[in-house]
Amino acid sequence: MSRIRAAYYDPDGARHGIPTYWWRGAPPGYATRRQLRAAGLRPGGQPIAAQVLWRGVGGTRAAYLYRVDLARPKRTATPAQLRAIRAALTARRTCRVCGVVRPYYIPRSLGECLDCASPMEVAA
Repeated sequence: MSRIRAAYYDPDGARHGIPTYWWRGAPPGYATRRQLRAAGLRPGGQPIAAQVLWRGVGGTRAAYLYRVDLARPKRTATPAQLRAIRAALTARRTCRVCGVVRPYYIPRSLGECLDCASPMEVAA
C-alpha cells in the first residue's frame, strides 16, 4: 500500500473519528450523495457513515459516505408543487413593463426585459 493510501486508510475510525478510506477505496454498501441521487435515493436523515479523503488542490479533500441500505427513495414533487414551480419560472421571464414573456430570464439588475431597458438599440 502506498504512503498516500496508508495515510487515508482508517476503517475503524480511530484516527479520524469515522471510518476513512482513500479515493476509490470505499467498500461496497457506501455511496456519496451524488451517487445516491443517481440511483434515485436520498440519505433520509441518516448520519454520515464514513468518509473518503484524498489530496486535492488546496489540501486534503473529503467526500462523505452514507449507507445504501438505510437510504430512502427520492421524493417526487406533487402536481401542485410542479405548477407552482412552473408559475414562478414563467414570472421570472415576464417583463414588468411590457408584459411579454421572453425566452430568457429577466435580469434582476434591470427589472425589465432587454428591449424595454434599451429601446434605442431595438429601433436602430
